[in-house]
Amino acid sequence: MTHLNTKTISLNDLGIKNATIRYQLTPDQLQQITIEKNQGVTTDSEVLAINTGEFTGRSPKDRFIVKDNVTKDKVWWSDINIPFEPEKFDKLYDKVVAYLSDKEIFVRDSYACADENYRLTIRVVNEYPWSNMFAYNMFLRPTEEELNNFTPEWTVINAPGFMANPSEDGTRQHNFAILNFEKKIALIGGTGYTGEIKKGIFSALNFILPVYKNTLPMHCSANVGKEGDTAIFFGLSGTGKTTLSTDPNRSLIGDDEHGWTAENTVFNFEGGCYAKVINLSQEKEPEIYNAIKKGAILENVIIDANGHVDYQDTSITQNTRVSYPIYHIENIKIPSIGKNPKNIFFLTADAFGVLPPISKLTPSQAAYHFISGYTAKVAGTEAGITEPTPNFSACFGAPFMPLHPTKYAEMLSKKMKEAKVNVWLINTGWSGGKYGVGRRMPLKYTRAMISAVLDGHLGDYTYEDYHIHSVFGVAQPRSCPGVPTELLSPRATWNNDEAYYETAFKLSNAFRVNFKQYEAYANEEIRRGGPQRYAF
Repeated sequence: MTHLNTKTISLNDLGIKNATIRYQLTPDQLQQITIEKNQGVTTDSEVLAINTGEFTGRSPKDRFIVKDNVTKDKVWWSDINIPFEPEKFDKLYDKVVAYLSDKEIFVRDSYACADENYRLTIRVVNEYPWSNMFAYNMFLRPTEEELNNFTPEWTVINAPGFMANPSEDGTRQHNFAILNFEKKIALIGGTGYTGEIKKGIFSALNFILPVYKNTLPMHCSANVGKEGDTAIFFGLSGTGKTTLSTDPNRSLIGDDEHGWTAENTVFNFEGGCYAKVINLSQEKEPEIYNAIKKGAILENVIIDANGHVDYQDTSITQNTRVSYPIYHIENIKIPSIGKNPKNIFFLTADAFGVLPPISKLTPSQAAYHFISGYTAKVAGTEAGITEPTPNFSACFGAPFMPLHPTKYAEMLSKKMKEAKVNVWLINTGWSGGKYGVGRRMPLKYTRAMISAVLDGHLGDYTYEDYHIHSVFGVAQPRSCPGVPTELLSPRATWNNDEAYYETAFKLSNAFRVNFKQYEAYANEEIRRGGPQRYAF
């Protein structure tokens, strides 16, 4: 019989009645209950492995924000920030809490934001024990003393088993993730994908911090060197954000979500990491691989009869994941706060193979690329994609940005100038040709480029040490310690100038077309940061 926490709380104020509440259970307890309920299995290293069911990733078309007195004049209403009627929310909320009433549910008090001046207290209510274990991993964990006086400001209600009725409830389909800023509730139903829990709070902070706290929220990872120099890594999924920030020679601040304050500090929102594990190996990513131990949760991976995980098997999804508390990484910054960054890296996996593997950006280029948030989808990742396809996500995290992207870009540009930050565009994608022709940039060379920046080698270069890219206008170094010189020029790796420039112009025009939606909102400096020439 599982030993349960004896402390009791009431959820009557949420409308959840007669529930059997399991409050603040340990990861071991939650893992054992998950196994007892046949909702998961353990691997040969005692790691819990679960299947999130129908949804193995976020569902951005089913993410809504309640349009009320708090949000109506501030949120950038779009196909990303979809409005939801307050009355519809109230009726759906009542249905969800009625569904959770009389059930065994799992409750956790936690908080986000490592800087106490920006702390957001959170109560997470879960239908499933493994969802609550995810909340333990990903949010910051209060001490016993802090729990004695804990008052949650925001509440996450997570009911994967509840299915909405779209015609009646105002949703698009049976799953939904809805933010209500007036009532400070994140309501999630119909999906077991755990990422919706953390992204709900992240989206809330992307509104709260810039509107009320004069703080820039960032979808990025961050680490700090022995001399206290902070580095920030922006990038969409699959670009190497978690991998490149997890560095044995630098202390990890966090791997996904941070705030940059008016007091010139960078703080982690989270208490854990949520990393992709597709093709994971101990050789290439030892820190992440070694963090997958008891207490971690693997999602949607394939396990054989002996409990061995096959990280190459993507038969369930390419978005296989692991969550683990940040203390599973040996070299971490405690507390998860750093000083003003000295270097910012924008990561892109350019499947067209035309962007330099490393280039230095001017402030206007940095703002432009930040708003663009470019990476590429490769053939086979989605139905119907047979060629590399540009994928733009404003601020490297558009699905989580309630305000207009130019608001975040202007904040970033201002802070970069004040802190005199160097900004670098890193292409972790293809070299020598597009996807299917060239090859992926070797991780060891990308690491060498980043190390050269952090060690100060590239930052000391003069203008003559760079070549200005003739299409994108970025400054690519002519040499870099530890990297073959021929790899630094993407054009040279193609051995076919005509094909290279044809592809480069194709991508530059995709940038221009994407940016048209922001031109009316962007200032002249930001507009100047785009590609230099059209293709005719």
